[in-house]
Formats: sequence, C-alpha cells, structure tokens
Amino acid sequence: MKKIPMLIHAAGRCALLILVALASFTQNAHAQYDFSKVDDWLADNVSKMGGRTILLVYKDGKIIHTEAVNEMSRRQKMVGKFIAKRQGKTANTDDFTPTTRQLIASCSKWYSAALVMTFVDEGRLKLEDTVGKWLPALARSGKGHITISQCLSHMTAIKAPDLKESLQEMRKFNSMDEVIEKIASYPMEGQPGKVFRYSNTGLQIAGAVIEKISGKNFETLFAERIARPLDMKNSDFGKGKVALPAGGASSTPNDYMNFLIMLLNKGVFNGKRILSEKSVADMQVNRVTNDVKVAYAPAEAGNFGYGFGGWVMRSHAAGATQGPVTSPGLFGSYPWIDNQQGYCAFLMCFYLKNDGRHERYVQLKKLVDEAVR
Repeated sequence: MKKIPMLIHAAGRCALLILVALASFTQNAHAQYDFSKVDDWLADNVSKMGGRTILLVYKDGKIIHTEAVNEMSRRQKMVGKFIAKRQGKTANTDDFTPTTRQLIASCSKWYSAALVMTFVDEGRLKLEDTVGKWLPALARSGKGHITISQCLSHMTAIKAPDLKESLQEMRKFNSMDEVIEKIASYPMEGQPGKVFRYSNTGLQIAGAVIEKISGKNFETLFAERIARPLDMKNSDFGKGKVALPAGGASSTPNDYMNFLIMLLNKGVFNGKRILSEKSVADMQVNRVTNDVKVAYAPAEAGNFGYGFGGWVMRSHAAGATQGPVTSPGLFGSYPWIDNQQGYCAFLMCFYLKNDGRHERYVQLKKLVDEAVR
C-alpha cells in the first residue's frame, strides 16, 4: 500500500516532464522563424509603398507570419482620395489588415489563368486550340490562329496599347464581343509565339473564349470555379458590363493567400483538388525563351521569364520551371511562391510610383527566404 503514493508521484513527475517537453517543443517550433529583419525592412520601406502595407507568409501548413505597417502621411491620404474619386469610389485610408479589400491590378492575371486552366483540366479546352474557332472577329482579322497558350503567356504578337490606356478603353464597351472586335483591329508585330508583349489582350481573349464555351460570363465562372472552392469570400472581378481578366479583380490578403496555397500544394486546397498538378506545373514554365523577342516588359519585372498569368523569377532560360513565381500588380502588391523552399507570401500595397519597385521585391524575398530556412 505504501508503494501506491510513490507510483502516483512517479506518474505525476512523468506527466510534468511530458508537459515541459511539449511546451519546449512548441516554443522552439514558434521560434524557429526569425522575421525581425523582414519587419525592419517593412518599417523602413513603408513610406515608399503608399504608407500602408501588410505581409503574410505561409509554410508547413499554416500562416507563420503576419506583419502590417500603417503610417500613411497626409499627402498619401490625399493621393488615395484623388485616385478613389477618379474611379468614382470612396477613399479607404483605414489600416491594412488580412481582410482589407483592394484592387489588385495585374495580380488578377494569376486568377484568370488558373480559371482558364480549369477548362483545360475538364478537356473542354486545349492549350494548342486556336481562338478563331470561338471568336470569328479574330479569324476575320487574320488572328484566328493564335493559341490559348499564347494568350496566357502574352505571346499573341498583337501590338496592343499600353496597360493603362487599354484598360480605360475596354471599360467603355458594353459587351465582350465589342472588346474582341476592338482587339481584332490592333496590328500584329510578328509571329505569335515569337513576340512577348506584356499587355491585357491575351487574357481578355482567353476570357472571351471560356465565356463562349460555357455560356456564362467571366465573373460567374470565376466565382464558381476559383473563388468559392478556395473560400475567397471577398474576391471578384466586379459588376461591370465587361470583365477585365488581366487587371480587374479586387481581393484581400487572406483570399489571395488561399489561392497561393492551392498553387503551392500543386492544385489542392483543404483536401480538395482545384487544378490538376499538370496544369499548375504548366502555369510555371518560362515561355520567354531565347528565340523570343521581348517587345515590352515592365521595368519592375527585371529579367524574369513568364509562364501563364505569372512571372518566373529567373532569367530568360529556355523552359525554366519550378523556380519562384510571382504576379505583381500596378499598385505594388506582390504575391509569390517559392516551390523549392516550400512557402508562399503576399505583400499588399497601394501606390503608383514604381521607381525601385523591382529592387524592393528582390530585397524582400531574400529576407523572407532567410527567415524561413
């Protein structure tokens, strides 16, 4: 009988040791990432990025870091109000949070390319299909032989207006058919597949094709095939007369991270397959090979290559794949995936001046790379 208290005491000591070990493990797991340099960088650079920014980083099945810096100057608030007024909206100068909803400009391209790839997965569309099959206006203008692959990679060889002018022009039309008629009138500047021009036209054409295939509008398709399955409750392409696949989406950091997590996990989100593994891989192959003429690429892209809807963060090496990939937007937001290190991240910003933007992207990614190792 005297041994029983001793046994209980021993069991208690064992349980205590287990609890201490678990606590130590939890603390070590939490402390394995040091983002202090990243946070210092955000604080030092926020004034150059519109006065507000928020960064989310995901690795090992969870968000491992969230950092927001909100220090808008009076001038930055005035600029924000001016931009909103021009867009017919009310300015929002609230602090950025994971649920802040903003226009994401060219970050939209990744969303749209993924949407098109859902049709490829279903066998209703092939990357080598030519667009004249569905869009007679392009066939009549001699552009019907452009392929879906070339549309998704800015290789149509259509000499389109610059990005801002093109978006403003497209907003004037009442239907997707009218937009395609306008695109049909643009001149060619070479052979499709041999000229890279970063523009809105290719994704606009691809968006028109999936509308014809499905009989549904682009906004509905995005909601059904991307937003809802990925629990992106605050992301859409608006309610305009014509969707703008290349730059018309609004989204939040939380929503965009869900999309990135799906791509990082090779097409799977919360145990559900959204895209095939092959489609995700196809999206990340650099198609700006050495024999391709680069007619236009934004300065902030540096020497990146391009896949479907996103940049391959390497030089223009033929067929480069499985490197880091990104799809930055005009207002400075910067999503990226690093397949080799197994993480993804999203930096939300809202500012127009792009001086030094590429260099900042490179600096930030380097610091995050170091933090997650």
